[in-house]
Amino acid sequence: MSEESQNQGSNGEASDANTSNANPSNGAERKPASSSGKTYPVALSSSSVYPLSVVDAFSLARDVGYDGVEVMVTGNSISQDPKQLLKLSERYDQPISAIHAPTLLLTQQVWGSAWNKIEKSALMAKEVGCSSVVAHPPFRWQGTYATQFAEGVRRINEEHGVKICVENMYPWRARGREALMYLPHWNPVPQPYDFVTWDFSHASIANHDSLEAVQALGDRLTHLHLCDGNNNAKDEHLVPGRGTQRVQETLEYLRDSEWDGAVVVEVSTRKAKGAGEREEWLGETLNFARQHLNRLPLSK
Repeated sequence: MSEESQNQGSNGEASDANTSNANPSNGAERKPASSSGKTYPVALSSSSVYPLSVVDAFSLARDVGYDGVEVMVTGNSISQDPKQLLKLSERYDQPISAIHAPTLLLTQQVWGSAWNKIEKSALMAKEVGCSSVVAHPPFRWQGTYATQFAEGVRRINEEHGVKICVENMYPWRARGREALMYLPHWNPVPQPYDFVTWDFSHASIANHDSLEAVQALGDRLTHLHLCDGNNNAKDEHLVPGRGTQRVQETLEYLRDSEWDGAVVVEVSTRKAKGAGEREEWLGETLNFARQHLNRLPLSK
């Protein structure tokens, strides 16, 4: 998830008016099996519908044909309320696949201290029935939270029975020079994290080969943010195939190795303009995931 504002929508429940005309044929039938018989559910990150609300995320996920929703905790009150989220999950028949902790630069005011953000996210994950929490690595100025992050994350994993999946980030650059923003580092591959989230858009900024990174992570790769990006300084979160990352090869590698993890679509649809364009992009990404995870042809 990019370090951009994700205070989605209003605090009240949104109408389905913007999404009720979505064409479910943009997606595919749920949970097709791979050649080995393994199924790969594909969930939608609520950040993918920004600037719409978390309510719209559940509605769109249902309409397009997704298998669940990852909830980004923001300043939106519904995104912070497990009871409201469970109601949305039941209403739209969309399981909650993960909670994304409010560890972005612009969600620093949500849920207080850094450790409180992680603890509350872990508790909310348990309450809504999922086991994964996505978290960004600490910023360098966050004191003991940064220096003791790996140990603290492992403690919370063990105490709450959840998986804190630390996400790959990227170097920040100013005037051609790299600025140290994250501790211990933006690259989780050499770090002692038990569980990792890999984001293709972040990898593109860092000039990382995602296939090589995923192979190096092995079983520690627990969570995948499906998107794409170009080799530039922009965190674009493109539809897969529109950037330069080896997304297809990575999905097929995971499929062939019978990887046991979660796939969550996190593409930016903020630039969608025409009627139904947001749904088209989300449907295209869903089809891409299912085709390359399960050796299936694209839906018509």
